[in-house]
Amino acid sequence: MQDTRIAPYEQQKPRKIKPYEHKAHYYETDKMGIVHHSNHIRWMEEARMDLLEQLGYSFQQLEEAEVISPVVAMECKYTSMVHFHDTVVIETKISDYDGAKMTIQYRMTDKKSGELRALAKSEHCFLNAAGIPISLKRSYPELDTKFFEMVDDEE
Repeated sequence: MQDTRIAPYEQQKPRKIKPYEHKAHYYETDKMGIVHHSNHIRWMEEARMDLLEQLGYSFQQLEEAEVISPVVAMECKYTSMVHFHDTVVIETKISDYDGAKMTIQYRMTDKKSGELRALAKSEHCFLNAAGIPISLKRSYPELDTKFFEMVDDEE
C-alpha cells in the first residue's frame, strides 16, 4: 500500500509574519535592572498590533469599521529574565480562529542568545460598537478569510 501522506516538511506553510522586536527600556525595569513581568503583556499587545498590520488591517482600521476585539483570557509562562537593553524577538501566530473568537500565541526569545524568555497566549472575541458579539465571517468576510488563512494550530 502506497503512503499518501504528505511529508511534514512539505505541508508546513511558509512563515508569512515577521517577528516583532522590542528593546527593553530602562523604565520597564526594577532596581536590579530586570524587566517587570507586567511588561510582557504590553509587548504582546504591540506584537498583536504588528501582526494585524502585516495582515493588512491596522487596529485603527478595525476600530473605524466598528470592530472591537477585547482580550477575554491571557496566559504567560515566564522562562527566563529580560534585562535592560535586551532585545526580545516576539513570534506571533493565530493558533485558533472560528469567526467569533481568536487565539494568538506568542514566543518571546532573546535576540542575541535565542534563549526562550516566555511563552504566552491571548484569547479574543469580536464585538460591534454596541458591545454585541459578531461573526467576522458574516460581517467582514475579507478579514475572516485573512484570519482563517493564517491559522497555524501546530504546537
